[in-house]
Amino acid sequence: MKKRLAIITTHPIQYNAPFFKLLAQSKKVQPKVFYTWGETVLQSKFDPGFKKEIEWDIPLLEGYEYEFLENVSKKQGSHHYKGINNPQIIKKIREWQPDALLVYGYKFQSHLKAMRHFKNKIPVWFRGDSTLLDEKKNGKNFIKNVLLKWVYSNIDIAFYAGTNNKEYFLKYGLKNRQLVKAFHAIDNERFQNTNGRFTTQAQEWKNTLKISPDALVFLYAGKLEQKKGVETLLKAFMDFSNEPCHLVIVGNGPEERNVKTKYGKADNVTFLDFQNQKMMPVIYQLCDVFVLPSIGLGETWGLAINEAMAAGKAIVASDKCGGAIDLVTNGGNGYIFNAGNTEDLVVIMKKILDERNKIKSMQENSLKKIEEFCFENMVTAIESIV
Repeated sequence: MKKRLAIITTHPIQYNAPFFKLLAQSKKVQPKVFYTWGETVLQSKFDPGFKKEIEWDIPLLEGYEYEFLENVSKKQGSHHYKGINNPQIIKKIREWQPDALLVYGYKFQSHLKAMRHFKNKIPVWFRGDSTLLDEKKNGKNFIKNVLLKWVYSNIDIAFYAGTNNKEYFLKYGLKNRQLVKAFHAIDNERFQNTNGRFTTQAQEWKNTLKISPDALVFLYAGKLEQKKGVETLLKAFMDFSNEPCHLVIVGNGPEERNVKTKYGKADNVTFLDFQNQKMMPVIYQLCDVFVLPSIGLGETWGLAINEAMAAGKAIVASDKCGGAIDLVTNGGNGYIFNAGNTEDLVVIMKKILDERNKIKSMQENSLKKIEEFCFENMVTAIESIV
């Protein structure tokens, strides 16, 4: 008989929906997802990171059982603790009679409430991706240490997203026996350029943008906000104005006006607006090398690296990207540089340009390495303890 697994998370996102769908096909687990933001989250909403209304263009509610819980918060959202308040969360979950509970994130009123209620009643599992990369030594550390150890005392198992996430859980009270590897993943197949299915469209776009066929193309795609470190990338790229290379920046956000004012006139830099999910596999085929120059605070993983690797691209990532240590092998499928260090990034980009004959092997290494970071392994991790 399948074990019933109740899953609590705030809202449908493109990174979780395919995993929930695959988990629903398991012979050992019967999941039901309880969305705590409420049905209002289905409406297009203003994303402060992109500075525009966002509504994803791929299905996020197909192939698995789910329920939207009533959220009575006066200021709904996942950006603050009281933004998720579901008075009936305990009742609804108990009525479904789960054998275990999996909670995504604790920084919400209802999520913590559920963790505390079901502790010692059924197994309480947890999924988060926090790291220690942004931690600073100050007087607040003692309070934070006590608080987080108390929070995590309410869970039995944590599925850690990567090496940095595991170190975080160990610091805040969990034991090795409580930690199960479930590395962060995306829908790899959706981004793979199988049989060159995205090549023609990408090449047509490059022609429209007047990107030289001989240019080595670097790409950043994401929010144009300070923590992403886009200006570090642009500053570094200015050293290569006379080199056969091009930089494409895709996205919108609070830093957009600043970076376009400073770098928008460069002949070998192209800015494109935010692109929705259906177009992202094509976007990655515009480039040879994907760059994620994050400086923090809060770049817990950097799932765009997964996407670019699944698309078969070499990677340059800062050491503030939580997933870089697991995803990027220096000289193998790319390079890791010191966050915010323009000179360090210049050295790496020059190395790539000087050894551009190695790009193809790096791209192949990305494709091979990303196979480990898949939803199938996440399902197996859950099945292993159910």
